[in-house]
Amino acid sequence: MPADDLFGPPPGAEQPSAVAQPLAERLRPRALGEIVGQPHLLGPEGSLTGMLLRHSLASLILWGPPGVGKTTIARLLATQAGLHFRQISAVFSGVADLKKVFDEATRLRRAGQATLLFVDEIHRFNRAQQDAFLPVVEAGTIVLVGATTENPSFALNGALLSRCQVFVLRRLDDAAMEQLLTRAEAEIQRPLPLTEGARASLRAMADGDGRALLNMAEQLFALPPDGTLDEAALTQMLSRRAALYDRDREEHYNLISALHKSMRGSDADAALYWLARMLAGGEDPRYIARRITRFAAEDIGLADPQALPQALAAWEAYERLGSPEGEICIAQAVLYLATAPKSNAAYKALGAANRAAKETGSLMPPMHILNAPTKLMKNLGYGAGYEYDHETEEAFSGQNYFPEGMGRPDFYRPVERGFEREIVKRLAYWAKLREEKA
Repeated sequence: MPADDLFGPPPGAEQPSAVAQPLAERLRPRALGEIVGQPHLLGPEGSLTGMLLRHSLASLILWGPPGVGKTTIARLLATQAGLHFRQISAVFSGVADLKKVFDEATRLRRAGQATLLFVDEIHRFNRAQQDAFLPVVEAGTIVLVGATTENPSFALNGALLSRCQVFVLRRLDDAAMEQLLTRAEAEIQRPLPLTEGARASLRAMADGDGRALLNMAEQLFALPPDGTLDEAALTQMLSRRAALYDRDREEHYNLISALHKSMRGSDADAALYWLARMLAGGEDPRYIARRITRFAAEDIGLADPQALPQALAAWEAYERLGSPEGEICIAQAVLYLATAPKSNAAYKALGAANRAAKETGSLMPPMHILNAPTKLMKNLGYGAGYEYDHETEEAFSGQNYFPEGMGRPDFYRPVERGFEREIVKRLAYWAKLREEKA
């Protein structure tokens, strides 16, 4: 099949009436080539393009944010592949609804017609409902196309995932959003009443959601065509689309990871940005305070011994002040941690010690460091030969504190950064004394 045939209007396709239709529906692409922002899937070398050219459309999951074309792609894939299109929503459907669809698909298949079943919000189905797809997908009764805004790795069960290919749809970038505005103006046959700055603000307000952008543009086209809105007037008229953030879903973990890694990378500005994104999304500042406290110990440690007190102080200050005043305390701690010298030596040392503890089992401490509160214990040699470090010349006895027969491990390896530089010197000095005393 020539590539041009994939992206031209399907032969005999019905053109829906534009009367009383929302602008977003009127501008819904009629061919795959009209979909913006997804060249990795629908461009000449795109994954879906290749599937269609090979006549090998398989069951797949379309994963991406709202308003990027998941439903449209599913419809056009069915048309292009010559499949009967059937759509259900996991929000409103149950196993009984699925059985009706599967029975219908079975009848059509006997008549020589294959079915593409598009399931919107497929992640809303529970495990048993997802399992219902397995036999019909495996038998080829349907080509399943599921749409989800959630990470399929967590939202879908492994058995279903193993039978589907996952395609990631990207959030629409600024260039794709401008394409949509240009198409809207061509459809309405007049320009949007916006200054260049306001036009850029409109694209930003939609936050990568093409449907939201066209809905806002439709409100602007409804204004009397006498005047131009600047950024302030636009903001006053339209509400900015809320940023994608769900405190118990993947975006929550993506943003805390971004904050953590920005601080680890000593990028104070990026760390502040991700902090602001989390706060704007409604994240509980106490959760952020808990995570940055962990960061202070894990990624800074003794390179700056004040990092942990700073994080704890910010947490306590937030508890006393509340929002929004307490958020500046968390921001101060984030800046401190981002600009502090970094070391994960303590974190790695604990990991190594944990592994050694598991490997060595129940080895007893050496007798000389055991207390002898009873005569029997003293007679058995408890505490015999112990040297009190404060009574030695360097306040360092150099005795062995590991179990007898266990070699001396090297768990803690401080870095040559921040305060740990001093610790490196101390450890080297004590190692030298230990060797001399041995």
